[in-house]
Amino acid sequence: MPRHLERHLIARVGWLRAAVLGANDGIVSTASLIVGVAAAGASREAIMVAGVAGLVAGAMSMAAGEYVSVSSQSDTERADLARERAELAAQPEFELDELADIYSKRGVEPALARQVAQQLMAKDALGAHARDELGISEINTARPIQAAFTSAGMFATGAGLPLLIAALWTREGLALAVSAASLLFLAALGALGAGAGGAGMWRAAGRVTFWGVLAMALTAAVGTMFGVAA
Repeated sequence: MPRHLERHLIARVGWLRAAVLGANDGIVSTASLIVGVAAAGASREAIMVAGVAGLVAGAMSMAAGEYVSVSSQSDTERADLARERAELAAQPEFELDELADIYSKRGVEPALARQVAQQLMAKDALGAHARDELGISEINTARPIQAAFTSAGMFATGAGLPLLIAALWTREGLALAVSAASLLFLAALGALGAGAGGAGMWRAAGRVTFWGVLAMALTAAVGTMFGVAA
């Protein structure tokens, strides 16, 4: 009998969240930095230095932030698994009742729920409790290194887009060109991220574009207020 293979979009959640967050942050923060410095009347060279510095600092910040935060999640998962392992060794009958009760509350008849719990615990007791009691599965297990590299790489990719526009454009109208191009990049990113996750593209594109407009408008206002060059 042929196997029925299913590919669920939820399997992408681990890397997709980090990728979208990194790319979005890269575009917004670097474009906003460029627009703010340009609004202050800085030279084209100063704008490029600020943009490149923002790319490098932002990528490293994303890598460190993701690694630390996801490592904390991983540490919590390991602590919960260690506690569950100890409880399984000390109170196997109580843990069996606990697992059977979980299935029963989901709608399985009590006798059948206990039978299912017995069979699953006989095969992999810790895995059964990790999945059904703690909510830890292979799909959502914390992966600090993957999250760090994905976020840093996507931040640098996203930041490189407005930086490329700044490098190709003349000083005149540079802020407007970077703003317009970055908003298009953000809309495309929102739509692609939503499409990869199986969500509505227009809504995702709209909300990410809104925050991009807000960020660039605020930094442009700051640059104009504190600018010293004519």
